[in-house]
Amino acid sequence: MKEKIKEYLRAVSSNFKNLEVETDRIEEAAKIIIKALENKNKVIFCGNGGSAADSQHLSAELMGRYKIDREPLPAMSLTVDTSAITAIGNDYGFDEVFSRQLKGIGNKGDILYATSTSGKSRNVIKAIEEAKKIGIITISVTGKNSTTMTEMADLAIKVPSDQTNYIQEMHIAVGQLICGIVEEYFFKKN
Repeated sequence: MKEKIKEYLRAVSSNFKNLEVETDRIEEAAKIIIKALENKNKVIFCGNGGSAADSQHLSAELMGRYKIDREPLPAMSLTVDTSAITAIGNDYGFDEVFSRQLKGIGNKGDILYATSTSGKSRNVIKAIEEAKKIGIITISVTGKNSTTMTEMADLAIKVPSDQTNYIQEMHIAVGQLICGIVEEYFFKKN
């Protein structure tokens, strides 16, 4: 069992080392979010399953705090309103659960931070399509493979794995890193 643990931890360590290839895109994502927030726009997160949990987590990091006790930054997750999700899913289909909410609350200049381990989630792709119509800037965070989602987004961060658990580990790290950069930009005391 110990060898299995060590093997897993070595794989995780290697994945994070390989993630350095996305440094420029991670920096660009932080800059895009900073600019939107400076312009009084908001960050809107979405994803399914573990990505839904990450969406809620990252939204809370901006709305609450990451490391600094400070004023909130405008952020929300489209994964938290179960009444809206189930009503939209029932009336319009599950593919519409994010795009319909986005159509109702999104504004030009907002950010859609769309996460999917496969990069193929139809409801996330439809949210990106809707965001494009509204003028919302799209950031996709996926695994290493190019997909419709990565091709459609204004900026795609593709973590270097095609295995769900490793992708999810890197996704939350990338999101936390971006939240930290954004928070420091606005609130770091010199």
